[in-house]
Amino acid sequence: MRFAMTVALLGAALITSGQTLWAPKGKPAVYTPPHKPHTRLKDLKAAHAGQQAWRHVVVDDNLLRSEYIQARPGTAVRRAMHPDTRVWWVVMEGEVRFDIESVGSFTAARGSMVQCPMQTFFSWEVVGDKPALLFETNIAGAKTLYESDVAPPKLPGFDWIPVRFNNREIGRFLHGNKPHRTFDEVAADIDAGKLRGTIRIVQDDRGTANFIYGSRPANPPDDPKKGHYHPESAEYWLIMRGQIRYPIEKVGVVIAEEGDVVYVPPFTWHAPHWWSDKSCRLAMNGYPYISHLFDGAPGTH
Repeated sequence: MRFAMTVALLGAALITSGQTLWAPKGKPAVYTPPHKPHTRLKDLKAAHAGQQAWRHVVVDDNLLRSEYIQARPGTAVRRAMHPDTRVWWVVMEGEVRFDIESVGSFTAARGSMVQCPMQTFFSWEVVGDKPALLFETNIAGAKTLYESDVAPPKLPGFDWIPVRFNNREIGRFLHGNKPHRTFDEVAADIDAGKLRGTIRIVQDDRGTANFIYGSRPANPPDDPKKGHYHPESAEYWLIMRGQIRYPIEKVGVVIAEEGDVVYVPPFTWHAPHWWSDKSCRLAMNGYPYISHLFDGAPGTH
């Protein structure tokens, strides 16, 4: 019996709360380009007005890289793969037909969350008569491999050479990851009580995306507490629906709307709150189980 209990304990995480520790608190709110506390989608669209196709990098830190991609109808990305990283997309506008090796093809529209694991070929094409807008995320420094019949793009500082990829592992979604989930289906399951809390959409050893959904409380806080900070990773959020309110240390209060991105560097207090009914933020950072450190000074709880 004792052996069985020991095995059970080793196989499950033990969660504790309330322990006070000393933690480093570096300089907060240090922003380096392209990062901003609040990137408004409407500002990006204004900056690229008149362009049917454009790209705009929003996050490019030591852990993750995210960019907005607008593509005209008929735009196609030929089959490619990432040898060691997982890539994921959120479709904000238009329709995109994805083809993922081991999965097949499917059409993704507004609110679709799509991912492809490492060593797995993918391609996508904008379908319909309207441009598509995607938010693409990958691990920092990710490389791309192309099939031999595709002319690869110029890559400063690198040459392209033919290689063989032995023992390639295809379609390793793992950790409950799914190739395609939609906002509507996840939100409906939460509303129906089938899912609770933070919903993991993407989990990888070096990156994660969490679906956080809810509604503004009847009496929202006027002056919320500091919230928490992360000592080793920035965190950022793509607003998928509604409005989210963020008090951010040294920045002030940000109210972000659908399509906006809010970025908080390490060591920076923040306390997000739902600010409209049925609002959602897709939270992304470089660790699947990132530490949340709350103020432990006397009288703060």
